[in-house]
Amino acid sequence: MLSFLGRGSAFADEHNCAFFVEGSDLVLLDCPMTAFFKLKKMDLSSYERIYVLLTHTHGDHLGGTAMLIDYGWFVTKVPVTVVAPSSELKEDLKFFFEKIEGCEDRWYDLVCAEELDKPWLVEAVPTTHAPQLPGKCFGYELLVRGNKVVYTGDTNTLEPFIGRLEAGSYLYTEVSAFKTAVHLYCHDIISDIKRLTDKGVRVYLMHLDDEKVIEETLKSTGALLAPLVSETEGENRMDNSDVLNEIYDIADRLYADMCSKDTNDHALLFGYLTELGKTIVGADRASFWKWDKRNKTLWTTSATGVDKIVIPDTTGLVGKSLRLKKVVVTNDPYNDPDFNSEVDKKTGYVTKSILVLPVADINGDFIGAFQLINKDGDQGFDEKEDARKLSLAALVCGIALESETFLEESHHDKLTKLKNRMGFYYDFSKKYNKYLTGETDKPLSLFICDIDKFKRVNDTYGHNAGDDVLAFTAGLINSACGENDCAYRWGGEEFIMIMRDTDLMEAVEKAEYVRTTLMNSDIDADGTTIRCTLSFGVRRFDPSLSIEENVSAADEHLYTAKETGRNKVVY
Repeated sequence: MLSFLGRGSAFADEHNCAFFVEGSDLVLLDCPMTAFFKLKKMDLSSYERIYVLLTHTHGDHLGGTAMLIDYGWFVTKVPVTVVAPSSELKEDLKFFFEKIEGCEDRWYDLVCAEELDKPWLVEAVPTTHAPQLPGKCFGYELLVRGNKVVYTGDTNTLEPFIGRLEAGSYLYTEVSAFKTAVHLYCHDIISDIKRLTDKGVRVYLMHLDDEKVIEETLKSTGALLAPLVSETEGENRMDNSDVLNEIYDIADRLYADMCSKDTNDHALLFGYLTELGKTIVGADRASFWKWDKRNKTLWTTSATGVDKIVIPDTTGLVGKSLRLKKVVVTNDPYNDPDFNSEVDKKTGYVTKSILVLPVADINGDFIGAFQLINKDGDQGFDEKEDARKLSLAALVCGIALESETFLEESHHDKLTKLKNRMGFYYDFSKKYNKYLTGETDKPLSLFICDIDKFKRVNDTYGHNAGDDVLAFTAGLINSACGENDCAYRWGGEEFIMIMRDTDLMEAVEKAEYVRTTLMNSDIDADGTTIRCTLSFGVRRFDPSLSIEENVSAADEHLYTAKETGRNKVVY
Protein backbone atom coordinates (compact mmCIF):
# COMPACT_ATOMS: atom_id res chain seq x y z
CA MET A 1 0.00 0.00 0.00
CA LEU A 2 2.78 2.44 0.91
CA SER A 3 6.06 2.98 -0.90
CA PHE A 4 9.13 4.60 0.59
CA LEU A 5 11.58 7.29 -0.52
CA GLY A 6 13.74 6.15 2.39
CA ARG A 7 13.36 3.69 5.25
CA GLY A 8 16.35 4.58 7.43
CA SER A 9 16.64 5.98 10.96
CA ALA A 10 18.01 9.38 11.99
CA PHE A 11 21.62 8.20 11.56
CA ALA A 12 21.11 6.40 8.23
CA ASP A 13 21.97 7.85 4.81
CA GLU A 14 18.28 8.08 3.89
CA HIS A 15 15.64 8.96 6.44
CA ASN A 16 12.21 7.37 6.71
CA CYS A 17 9.56 8.75 4.34
CA ALA A 18 6.51 6.88 3.03
CA PHE A 19 4.00 7.95 0.39
CA PHE A 20 0.94 6.92 -1.56
CA VAL A 21 -1.06 8.50 -4.38
CA GLU A 22 -4.79 9.09 -4.07
CA GLY A 23 -6.37 10.39 -7.27
CA SER A 24 -4.44 13.55 -8.15
CA ASP A 25 -3.01 14.00 -4.64
CA LEU A 26 0.40 12.91 -3.39
CA VAL A 27 0.37 12.01 0.31
CA LEU A 28 3.67 11.90 2.23
CA LEU A 29 4.16 10.56 5.72
CA ASP A 30 6.91 12.86 7.05
CA CYS A 31 9.29 14.72 4.77
CA PRO A 32 12.96 14.67 5.83
CA MET A 33 15.59 16.47 3.77
CA THR A 34 16.79 13.22 2.13
CA ALA A 35 13.27 12.68 0.81
CA PHE A 36 13.06 16.25 -0.49
CA PHE A 37 16.21 15.70 -2.56
CA LYS A 38 14.50 12.71 -4.21
CA LEU A 39 11.24 14.60 -4.72
CA LYS A 40 13.05 17.32 -6.65
CA LYS A 41 14.12 14.74 -9.24
CA MET A 42 10.53 13.68 -9.84
CA ASP A 43 7.73 15.29 -11.81
CA LEU A 44 5.54 16.81 -9.12
CA SER A 45 3.72 19.19 -11.44
CA SER A 46 1.11 16.56 -12.33
CA TYR A 47 -0.30 16.58 -8.79
CA GLU A 48 -3.02 18.98 -7.73
CA ARG A 49 -1.87 19.01 -4.11
CA ILE A 50 0.75 17.47 -1.85
CA TYR A 51 -0.16 16.49 1.70
CA VAL A 52 2.51 15.95 4.36
CA LEU A 53 1.32 13.99 7.42
CA LEU A 54 3.85 14.64 10.18
CA THR A 55 4.37 12.25 13.08
CA HIS A 56 6.57 14.49 15.27
CA THR A 57 9.13 17.30 15.06
CA HIS A 58 12.49 15.49 14.98
CA GLY A 59 14.61 16.67 12.05
CA ASP A 60 14.76 13.29 10.33
CA HIS A 61 10.97 13.49 9.96
CA LEU A 62 10.34 17.20 9.50
CA GLY A 63 13.56 18.58 8.01
CA GLY A 64 12.59 18.79 4.33
CA THR A 65 8.99 19.96 4.78
CA ALA A 66 9.78 23.69 4.65
CA MET A 67 11.91 23.15 1.55
CA LEU A 68 9.00 21.30 -0.06
CA ILE A 69 6.72 24.24 0.78
CA ASP A 70 9.17 26.64 -0.86
CA TYR A 71 9.64 24.38 -3.87
CA GLY A 72 5.91 23.98 -4.34
CA TRP A 73 5.25 27.71 -4.08
CA PHE A 74 8.10 29.02 -6.23
CA VAL A 75 8.88 26.19 -8.70
CA THR A 76 6.21 23.52 -9.30
CA LYS A 77 3.21 25.67 -8.29
CA VAL A 78 1.76 22.65 -6.49
CA PRO A 79 0.17 23.67 -3.14
CA VAL A 80 1.34 21.89 0.01
CA THR A 81 -0.88 21.08 2.98
CA VAL A 82 0.93 20.16 6.19
CA VAL A 83 -1.12 17.94 8.50
CA ALA A 84 -0.36 18.10 12.20
CA PRO A 85 -1.51 15.11 14.26
CA SER A 86 -2.73 17.30 17.14
CA SER A 87 -3.62 20.95 17.89
CA GLU A 88 -0.59 21.24 20.18
CA LEU A 89 1.75 20.04 17.45
CA LYS A 90 0.02 22.37 15.01
CA GLU A 91 1.12 25.34 17.10
CA ASP A 92 4.69 23.99 17.28
CA LEU A 93 4.80 23.59 13.50
CA LYS A 94 3.39 27.06 12.91
CA PHE A 95 6.21 28.49 15.04
CA PHE A 96 8.77 26.35 13.23
CA PHE A 97 7.70 27.37 9.73
CA GLU A 98 7.30 31.08 10.57
CA LYS A 99 10.17 31.78 12.98
CA ILE A 100 12.80 29.27 11.94
CA GLU A 101 12.19 28.50 8.27
CA GLY A 102 10.62 31.82 7.27
CA CYS A 103 7.71 30.35 5.32
CA GLU A 104 4.85 32.78 4.82
CA ASP A 105 1.35 31.63 5.69
CA ARG A 106 0.12 32.03 2.10
CA TRP A 107 2.73 29.57 0.82
CA TYR A 108 1.10 26.55 2.49
CA ASP A 109 -1.87 25.29 4.49
CA LEU A 110 -1.50 23.95 8.02
CA VAL A 111 -4.34 21.84 9.40
CA CYS A 112 -4.92 19.48 12.29
CA ALA A 113 -5.60 15.84 11.40
CA GLU A 114 -9.09 15.93 12.89
CA GLU A 115 -9.91 18.96 10.70
CA LEU A 116 -8.93 17.26 7.43
CA ASP A 117 -11.90 15.72 5.62
CA LYS A 118 -10.21 13.12 3.46
CA PRO A 119 -11.44 9.50 3.12
CA TRP A 120 -7.86 8.18 3.30
CA LEU A 121 -7.17 9.74 6.72
CA VAL A 122 -8.91 7.80 9.48
CA GLU A 123 -7.16 9.08 12.59
CA ALA A 124 -3.87 10.21 14.11
CA VAL A 125 -2.83 7.70 16.78
CA PRO A 126 -0.93 9.01 19.84
CA THR A 127 2.04 6.93 20.95
CA THR A 128 5.16 7.28 23.10
CA HIS A 129 8.68 7.83 21.80
CA ALA A 130 11.23 10.27 23.20
CA PRO A 131 10.65 11.61 26.74
CA GLN A 132 11.56 15.09 25.45
CA LEU A 133 8.37 15.08 23.35
CA PRO A 134 5.61 14.04 25.76
CA GLY A 135 2.24 13.82 24.01
CA LYS A 136 3.76 14.95 20.72
CA CYS A 137 4.51 11.68 18.92
CA PHE A 138 1.94 10.00 16.68
CA GLY A 139 1.26 7.33 14.13
CA TYR A 140 -1.65 7.19 11.67
CA GLU A 141 -4.48 4.90 10.69
CA LEU A 142 -5.22 5.29 6.97
CA LEU A 143 -7.54 3.82 4.35
CA VAL A 144 -5.61 3.31 1.11
CA ARG A 145 -7.49 1.77 -1.83
CA GLY A 146 -10.00 0.29 0.57
CA ASN A 147 -7.30 -1.30 2.76
CA LYS A 148 -6.62 -0.50 6.40
CA VAL A 149 -3.08 0.83 6.83
CA VAL A 150 -1.49 1.47 10.24
CA TYR A 151 1.73 3.52 10.31
CA THR A 152 3.48 3.75 13.67
CA GLY A 153 5.93 6.58 13.08
CA ASP A 154 8.67 6.52 15.72
CA THR A 155 7.46 4.62 18.77
CA ASN A 156 8.72 2.47 21.62
CA THR A 157 5.51 0.43 21.85
CA LEU A 158 3.02 -1.32 19.56
CA GLU A 159 0.22 -1.13 22.11
CA PRO A 160 -1.66 1.85 20.58
CA PHE A 161 -1.76 0.08 17.22
CA ILE A 162 -2.44 -3.61 17.95
CA GLY A 163 -6.20 -3.20 18.44
CA ARG A 164 -6.52 -1.52 15.05
CA LEU A 165 -5.11 -4.49 13.14
CA GLU A 166 -7.08 -7.35 11.64
CA ALA A 167 -6.56 -9.93 8.91
CA GLY A 168 -5.72 -8.13 5.67
CA SER A 169 -4.51 -4.95 7.40
CA TYR A 170 -1.13 -3.41 6.63
CA LEU A 171 1.25 -2.47 9.45
CA TYR A 172 4.30 -0.30 8.82
CA THR A 173 6.31 -0.33 12.01
CA GLU A 174 9.63 1.14 13.05
CA VAL A 175 12.24 -1.26 14.42
CA SER A 176 15.77 -0.86 15.68
CA ALA A 177 18.81 -3.15 15.78
CA PHE A 178 20.00 -1.34 18.91
CA LYS A 179 18.25 -1.55 22.27
CA THR A 180 17.18 1.88 23.55
CA ALA A 181 14.25 3.26 25.50
CA VAL A 182 12.89 5.21 22.51
CA HIS A 183 12.60 2.59 19.75
CA LEU A 184 11.27 -0.94 19.24
CA TYR A 185 14.15 -3.37 19.67
CA CYS A 186 14.08 -6.07 16.98
CA HIS A 187 14.69 -8.98 19.40
CA ASP A 188 11.91 -7.82 21.73
CA ILE A 189 9.16 -7.73 19.09
CA ILE A 190 9.73 -11.08 17.35
CA SER A 191 6.76 -12.77 19.04
CA ASP A 192 4.48 -9.73 18.53
CA ILE A 193 5.25 -9.57 14.82
CA LYS A 194 4.82 -13.33 14.41
CA ARG A 195 1.41 -13.21 16.09
CA LEU A 196 0.33 -10.43 13.75
CA THR A 197 1.49 -12.13 10.55
CA ASP A 198 -0.11 -15.42 11.69
CA LYS A 199 -3.31 -13.42 12.11
CA GLY A 200 -3.08 -12.28 8.48
CA VAL A 201 -1.62 -8.79 9.03
CA ARG A 202 0.94 -7.71 6.42
CA VAL A 203 3.88 -6.27 8.33
CA TYR A 204 6.57 -4.01 6.87
CA LEU A 205 9.65 -2.74 8.67
CA MET A 206 10.86 0.89 8.45
CA HIS A 207 13.06 3.45 10.22
CA LEU A 208 15.85 0.89 10.06
CA ASP A 209 19.28 1.56 11.58
CA ASP A 210 20.87 -1.74 10.48
CA GLU A 211 18.90 -3.45 7.74
CA LYS A 212 20.91 -6.67 7.66
CA VAL A 213 20.63 -7.28 11.40
CA ILE A 214 16.92 -6.47 11.44
CA GLU A 215 16.12 -8.57 8.39
CA GLU A 216 18.02 -11.55 9.79
CA THR A 217 16.46 -11.20 13.26
CA LEU A 218 12.87 -11.01 11.98
CA LYS A 219 13.14 -13.31 8.95
CA SER A 220 11.10 -16.05 10.62
CA THR A 221 8.16 -13.73 11.36
CA GLY A 222 6.95 -13.15 7.80
CA ALA A 223 7.62 -9.40 8.03
CA LEU A 224 9.26 -7.67 5.05
CA LEU A 225 11.35 -4.54 4.65
CA ALA A 226 9.30 -1.55 3.52
CA PRO A 227 9.43 -1.22 -0.30
CA LEU A 228 11.66 1.53 -1.74
CA VAL A 229 10.79 3.35 -4.98
CA SER A 230 13.13 3.45 -7.96
CA GLU A 231 15.94 5.97 -7.64
CA THR A 232 16.06 6.62 -11.40
CA GLU A 233 16.26 10.37 -12.09
CA GLY A 234 13.35 11.84 -13.97
CA GLU A 235 10.78 9.38 -12.59
CA ASN A 236 7.63 10.52 -14.32
CA ARG A 237 4.89 9.89 -11.77
CA MET A 238 5.24 8.39 -8.36
CA ASP A 239 1.95 6.56 -8.62
CA ASN A 240 3.43 4.36 -11.35
CA SER A 241 6.26 3.43 -8.99
CA ASP A 242 3.74 2.97 -6.22
CA VAL A 243 1.62 0.55 -8.25
CA LEU A 244 4.62 -1.32 -9.63
CA ASN A 245 6.14 -1.73 -6.17
CA GLU A 246 2.81 -2.93 -4.87
CA ILE A 247 2.58 -5.54 -7.64
CA TYR A 248 6.13 -6.71 -6.88
CA ASP A 249 5.28 -6.82 -3.19
CA ILE A 250 2.12 -8.91 -3.73
CA ALA A 251 4.01 -11.31 -5.98
CA ASP A 252 6.82 -11.62 -3.41
CA ARG A 253 4.43 -12.38 -0.56
CA LEU A 254 2.49 -14.83 -2.73
CA TYR A 255 5.68 -16.67 -3.68
CA ALA A 256 6.88 -16.82 -0.06
CA ASP A 257 3.54 -18.08 1.25
CA MET A 258 3.00 -20.65 -1.48
CA CYS A 259 6.50 -22.03 -0.83
CA SER A 260 5.73 -22.36 2.87
CA LYS A 261 4.90 -25.85 4.13
CA ASP A 262 2.33 -24.19 6.39
CA THR A 263 0.33 -23.07 3.37
CA ASN A 264 -2.00 -25.57 1.70
CA ASP A 265 -5.12 -23.56 1.05
CA HIS A 266 -6.16 -22.14 -2.33
CA ALA A 267 -8.07 -19.37 -0.52
CA LEU A 268 -4.74 -17.69 0.23
CA LEU A 269 -3.78 -17.74 -3.45
CA PHE A 270 -7.13 -16.31 -4.52
CA GLY A 271 -6.77 -13.60 -1.87
CA TYR A 272 -3.45 -12.49 -3.33
CA LEU A 273 -4.78 -12.63 -6.90
CA THR A 274 -7.79 -10.47 -6.07
CA GLU A 275 -5.45 -7.99 -4.40
CA LEU A 276 -3.26 -8.05 -7.50
CA GLY A 277 -6.25 -7.47 -9.78
CA LYS A 278 -7.43 -4.50 -7.72
CA THR A 279 -3.96 -2.97 -7.89
CA ILE A 280 -3.44 -3.51 -11.61
CA VAL A 281 -6.65 -1.82 -12.79
CA GLY A 282 -7.26 0.44 -9.75
CA ALA A 283 -10.49 -1.19 -8.57
CA ASP A 284 -12.12 -0.91 -5.18
CA ARG A 285 -13.05 -4.58 -4.91
CA ALA A 286 -12.25 -7.86 -6.59
CA SER A 287 -13.45 -11.44 -6.23
CA PHE A 288 -13.03 -14.83 -7.86
CA TRP A 289 -16.20 -16.76 -8.54
CA LYS A 290 -16.12 -20.51 -8.70
CA TRP A 291 -18.53 -22.39 -10.93
CA ASP A 292 -19.93 -25.35 -8.99
CA LYS A 293 -21.31 -27.32 -11.91
CA ARG A 294 -22.41 -30.14 -9.60
CA ASN A 295 -24.88 -27.85 -7.82
CA LYS A 296 -25.38 -25.42 -10.74
CA THR A 297 -24.27 -22.46 -8.64
CA LEU A 298 -21.64 -19.72 -8.60
CA TRP A 299 -20.10 -18.76 -5.30
CA THR A 300 -17.51 -16.41 -3.87
CA THR A 301 -16.19 -15.37 -0.47
CA SER A 302 -15.54 -11.78 -1.49
CA ALA A 303 -15.02 -8.89 0.92
CA THR A 304 -18.45 -7.31 0.65
CA GLY A 305 -19.65 -7.71 4.21
CA VAL A 306 -21.34 -11.04 3.36
CA ASP A 307 -19.50 -14.21 4.39
CA LYS A 308 -20.36 -16.20 1.28
CA ILE A 309 -22.43 -15.29 -1.76
CA VAL A 310 -24.08 -18.13 -3.67
CA ILE A 311 -26.15 -17.53 -6.81
CA PRO A 312 -27.66 -19.76 -9.54
CA ASP A 313 -25.22 -20.11 -12.43
CA THR A 314 -27.80 -18.74 -14.87
CA THR A 315 -28.04 -15.34 -13.13
CA GLY A 316 -26.01 -12.20 -12.62
CA LEU A 317 -23.21 -10.66 -14.65
CA VAL A 318 -20.89 -13.52 -13.72
CA GLY A 319 -23.42 -16.01 -15.07
CA LYS A 320 -23.81 -13.88 -18.20
CA SER A 321 -20.04 -13.79 -18.77
CA LEU A 322 -19.79 -17.58 -18.49
CA ARG A 323 -22.87 -18.10 -20.63
CA LEU A 324 -21.54 -15.83 -23.39
CA LYS A 325 -17.93 -17.00 -22.87
CA LYS A 326 -16.59 -13.45 -23.05
CA VAL A 327 -15.66 -10.40 -20.99
CA VAL A 328 -18.66 -8.45 -19.68
CA VAL A 329 -18.47 -4.78 -18.66
CA THR A 330 -21.15 -2.47 -17.32
CA ASN A 331 -20.53 1.07 -16.16
CA ASP A 332 -24.19 1.60 -15.30
CA PRO A 333 -25.07 -1.52 -13.28
CA TYR A 334 -28.36 -0.38 -11.74
CA ASN A 335 -29.83 -0.07 -15.23
CA ASP A 336 -28.40 -3.42 -16.34
CA PRO A 337 -31.04 -6.19 -16.17
CA ASP A 338 -28.38 -8.81 -15.37
CA PHE A 339 -27.05 -6.96 -12.30
CA ASN A 340 -28.25 -8.26 -8.92
CA SER A 341 -28.48 -5.36 -6.47
CA GLU A 342 -29.49 -7.49 -3.46
CA VAL A 343 -25.98 -7.55 -1.96
CA ASP A 344 -25.77 -3.75 -2.22
CA LYS A 345 -29.10 -3.47 -0.45
CA LYS A 346 -27.82 -5.69 2.37
CA THR A 347 -24.47 -3.94 2.81
CA GLY A 348 -25.14 -0.34 1.75
CA TYR A 349 -22.40 -0.54 -0.86
CA VAL A 350 -22.87 1.43 -4.11
CA THR A 351 -21.71 -0.34 -7.26
CA LYS A 352 -20.75 2.02 -10.09
CA SER A 353 -18.85 -0.19 -12.54
CA ILE A 354 -18.19 -3.91 -13.04
CA LEU A 355 -15.85 -5.97 -15.18
CA VAL A 356 -16.16 -9.77 -15.34
CA LEU A 357 -13.46 -11.87 -16.98
CA PRO A 358 -14.38 -15.56 -17.50
CA VAL A 359 -11.70 -18.03 -16.45
CA ALA A 360 -11.00 -21.32 -18.24
CA ASP A 361 -9.04 -24.46 -17.45
CA ILE A 362 -6.23 -25.86 -19.58
CA ASN A 363 -8.77 -27.53 -21.88
CA GLY A 364 -10.57 -24.25 -22.54
CA ASP A 365 -13.61 -25.15 -20.42
CA PHE A 366 -14.84 -22.23 -18.33
CA ILE A 367 -14.72 -22.96 -14.60
CA GLY A 368 -15.12 -19.55 -12.95
CA ALA A 369 -14.75 -15.79 -13.31
CA PHE A 370 -12.68 -12.84 -12.09
CA GLN A 371 -14.85 -9.85 -11.11
CA LEU A 372 -13.64 -6.28 -10.48
CA ILE A 373 -15.90 -3.58 -9.03
CA ASN A 374 -15.71 0.23 -9.03
CA LYS A 375 -12.67 1.45 -10.92
CA ASP A 376 -10.92 4.41 -9.26
CA GLY A 377 -12.02 7.86 -10.33
CA ASP A 378 -15.47 6.72 -11.48
CA GLN A 379 -14.27 6.57 -15.09
CA GLY A 380 -15.53 3.02 -15.56
CA PHE A 381 -13.81 -0.06 -16.96
CA ASP A 382 -12.39 -0.38 -20.46
CA GLU A 383 -13.39 -3.79 -21.80
CA LYS A 384 -10.30 -4.25 -23.96
CA GLU A 385 -7.52 -2.52 -22.01
CA ASP A 386 -8.47 -3.59 -18.49
CA ALA A 387 -9.06 -7.19 -19.59
CA ARG A 388 -5.60 -7.17 -21.19
CA LYS A 389 -4.03 -6.00 -17.92
CA LEU A 390 -5.83 -8.69 -15.95
CA SER A 391 -5.12 -11.58 -18.31
CA LEU A 392 -2.08 -12.95 -16.45
CA ALA A 393 -3.84 -12.88 -13.06
CA ALA A 394 -6.86 -14.57 -14.66
CA LEU A 395 -4.63 -17.24 -16.20
CA VAL A 396 -3.03 -18.04 -12.83
CA CYS A 397 -6.50 -18.09 -11.30
CA GLY A 398 -7.67 -20.57 -13.93
CA ILE A 399 -4.78 -22.91 -13.15
CA ALA A 400 -5.50 -22.61 -9.42
CA LEU A 401 -9.23 -23.17 -9.90
CA GLU A 402 -8.54 -26.21 -12.06
CA SER A 403 -6.22 -27.60 -9.38
CA GLU A 404 -8.81 -26.94 -6.67
CA THR A 405 -11.57 -28.50 -8.78
CA PHE A 406 -9.45 -31.61 -9.38
CA LEU A 407 -8.73 -31.83 -5.64
CA GLU A 408 -12.40 -31.43 -4.80
CA GLU A 409 -13.44 -34.07 -7.35
CA SER A 410 -10.96 -36.50 -5.80
CA HIS A 411 -12.67 -35.94 -2.44
CA HIS A 412 -16.15 -36.83 -3.70
CA ASP A 413 -17.89 -40.10 -4.49
CA LYS A 414 -19.29 -40.01 -8.02
CA LEU A 415 -22.40 -42.09 -7.31
CA THR A 416 -23.69 -40.47 -4.12
CA LYS A 417 -22.09 -37.00 -4.57
CA LEU A 418 -21.03 -37.16 -0.90
CA LYS A 419 -17.45 -36.65 0.18
CA ASN A 420 -15.46 -39.87 0.32
CA ARG A 421 -12.94 -41.19 2.83
CA MET A 422 -10.18 -39.00 1.38
CA GLY A 423 -12.43 -35.96 1.84
CA PHE A 424 -13.16 -37.12 5.39
CA TYR A 425 -9.50 -37.09 6.39
CA TYR A 426 -8.86 -33.83 4.53
CA ASP A 427 -11.65 -32.13 6.49
CA PHE A 428 -10.16 -33.40 9.75
CA SER A 429 -6.89 -31.69 8.82
CA LYS A 430 -8.80 -28.45 8.16
CA LYS A 431 -12.14 -27.55 9.68
CA TYR A 432 -12.13 -30.22 12.43
CA ASN A 433 -8.51 -29.74 13.47
CA LYS A 434 -9.27 -27.54 16.49
CA TYR A 435 -11.41 -30.34 17.96
CA LEU A 436 -8.43 -32.68 17.69
CA THR A 437 -5.92 -30.32 19.27
CA GLY A 438 -8.12 -29.13 22.13
CA GLU A 439 -8.23 -25.53 20.86
CA THR A 440 -11.95 -25.55 21.57
CA ASP A 441 -14.03 -27.15 24.30
CA LYS A 442 -17.11 -27.37 22.07
CA PRO A 443 -18.36 -30.90 21.34
CA LEU A 444 -17.86 -32.82 18.12
CA SER A 445 -20.10 -35.82 17.47
CA LEU A 446 -20.44 -38.42 14.74
CA PHE A 447 -22.63 -41.24 13.64
CA ILE A 448 -21.85 -44.12 11.34
CA CYS A 449 -24.75 -45.93 9.67
CA ASP A 450 -25.22 -48.91 7.41
CA ILE A 451 -28.08 -49.89 5.10
CA ASP A 452 -29.63 -53.03 6.53
CA LYS A 453 -29.47 -56.18 4.37
CA PHE A 454 -28.14 -54.19 1.42
CA LYS A 455 -26.72 -57.33 -0.25
CA ARG A 456 -30.28 -58.63 -0.50
CA VAL A 457 -31.24 -55.51 -2.49
CA ASN A 458 -28.46 -56.16 -5.01
CA ASP A 459 -29.23 -59.88 -5.20
CA THR A 460 -32.99 -59.38 -5.58
CA TYR A 461 -33.29 -56.25 -7.72
CA GLY A 462 -29.86 -55.92 -9.34
CA HIS A 463 -26.92 -53.55 -8.95
CA ASN A 464 -28.65 -50.67 -10.72
CA ALA A 465 -31.35 -50.81 -8.07
CA GLY A 466 -28.66 -50.99 -5.40
CA ASP A 467 -27.05 -47.85 -6.82
CA ASP A 468 -30.42 -46.08 -6.69
CA VAL A 469 -30.83 -47.05 -3.04
CA LEU A 470 -27.32 -45.77 -2.22
CA ALA A 471 -27.93 -42.47 -4.02
CA PHE A 472 -31.35 -41.98 -2.37
CA THR A 473 -30.00 -42.75 1.11
CA ALA A 474 -27.01 -40.46 0.61
CA GLY A 475 -29.31 -37.65 -0.53
CA LEU A 476 -31.49 -38.11 2.55
CA ILE A 477 -28.50 -38.05 4.91
CA ASN A 478 -27.05 -35.02 3.15
CA SER A 479 -30.36 -33.15 3.34
CA ALA A 480 -30.35 -33.69 7.12
CA CYS A 481 -27.00 -31.88 7.46
CA GLY A 482 -27.09 -28.48 9.12
CA GLU A 483 -24.49 -25.79 8.48
CA ASN A 484 -22.15 -27.43 11.04
CA ASP A 485 -22.58 -30.97 9.67
CA CYS A 486 -21.05 -32.90 6.81
CA ALA A 487 -21.88 -36.35 5.43
CA TYR A 488 -19.43 -38.84 3.90
CA ARG A 489 -19.62 -42.15 2.11
CA TRP A 490 -17.36 -44.29 4.27
CA GLY A 491 -17.42 -47.20 1.85
CA GLY A 492 -19.92 -49.67 0.42
CA GLU A 493 -23.27 -49.02 2.07
CA GLU A 494 -21.78 -47.22 5.12
CA PHE A 495 -22.08 -43.48 5.73
CA ILE A 496 -20.71 -41.13 8.36
CA MET A 497 -21.95 -37.74 9.51
CA ILE A 498 -19.68 -35.37 11.47
CA MET A 499 -21.52 -32.79 13.57
CA ARG A 500 -19.59 -29.80 14.90
CA ASP A 501 -20.65 -28.05 18.13
CA THR A 502 -23.11 -30.89 18.70
CA ASP A 503 -23.38 -32.97 21.86
CA LEU A 504 -24.15 -36.69 21.99
CA MET A 505 -27.92 -36.50 22.48
CA GLU A 506 -28.30 -33.93 19.69
CA ALA A 507 -26.42 -36.33 17.40
CA VAL A 508 -28.67 -39.19 18.51
CA GLU A 509 -31.71 -37.06 17.68
CA LYS A 510 -30.29 -36.35 14.19
CA ALA A 511 -29.65 -40.07 13.64
CA GLU A 512 -33.22 -40.94 14.74
CA TYR A 513 -34.61 -38.41 12.29
CA VAL A 514 -32.65 -39.95 9.40
CA ARG A 515 -33.58 -43.49 10.49
CA THR A 516 -37.33 -42.89 10.68
CA THR A 517 -37.41 -40.80 7.51
CA LEU A 518 -35.71 -43.51 5.44
CA MET A 519 -37.82 -46.25 7.03
CA ASN A 520 -40.98 -44.46 5.83
CA SER A 521 -39.68 -43.50 2.37
CA ASP A 522 -40.55 -45.17 -0.91
CA ILE A 523 -37.41 -45.61 -3.03
CA ASP A 524 -37.58 -45.93 -6.80
CA ALA A 525 -34.95 -48.62 -7.31
CA ASP A 526 -34.51 -49.18 -11.04
CA GLY A 527 -38.27 -49.03 -11.61
CA THR A 528 -39.26 -50.97 -8.49
CA THR A 529 -40.55 -49.25 -5.34
CA ILE A 530 -38.88 -50.66 -2.23
CA ARG A 531 -38.19 -49.62 1.35
CA CYS A 532 -34.97 -49.91 3.36
CA THR A 533 -33.78 -49.27 6.89
CA LEU A 534 -30.58 -48.02 8.54
CA SER A 535 -28.71 -49.01 11.70
CA PHE A 536 -26.65 -46.39 13.56
CA GLY A 537 -23.75 -46.11 15.98
CA VAL A 538 -23.38 -42.67 17.59
CA ARG A 539 -20.52 -41.25 19.63
CA ARG A 540 -19.22 -37.94 20.94
CA PHE A 541 -15.70 -37.41 19.67
CA ASP A 542 -12.93 -37.97 22.24
CA PRO A 543 -9.90 -35.74 21.42
CA SER A 544 -7.62 -38.01 23.47
CA LEU A 545 -8.19 -40.76 20.90
CA SER A 546 -7.19 -40.85 17.26
CA ILE A 547 -9.66 -40.32 14.43
CA GLU A 548 -9.61 -44.04 13.68
CA GLU A 549 -10.23 -44.95 17.32
CA ASN A 550 -13.25 -42.65 17.48
CA VAL A 551 -14.72 -44.12 14.29
CA SER A 552 -14.01 -47.63 15.59
CA ALA A 553 -15.86 -46.84 18.85
CA ALA A 554 -18.91 -45.62 16.89
CA ASP A 555 -18.63 -48.69 14.67
CA GLU A 556 -18.86 -50.91 17.75
CA HIS A 557 -22.21 -49.28 18.54
CA LEU A 558 -23.27 -49.88 14.93
CA TYR A 559 -22.31 -53.54 15.29
CA THR A 560 -24.47 -53.75 18.42
CA ALA A 561 -27.40 -52.21 16.50
CA LYS A 562 -26.98 -54.82 13.77
CA GLU A 563 -26.73 -57.73 16.20
CA THR A 564 -29.76 -56.68 18.23
CA GLY A 565 -32.36 -56.38 15.50
CA ARG A 566 -31.22 -53.63 13.07
CA ASN A 567 -33.13 -50.41 12.24
CA LYS A 568 -32.08 -48.75 15.49
CA VAL A 569 -29.73 -46.14 16.95
CA VAL A 570 -27.18 -47.26 19.56
CA TYR A 571 -24.97 -44.85 21.51
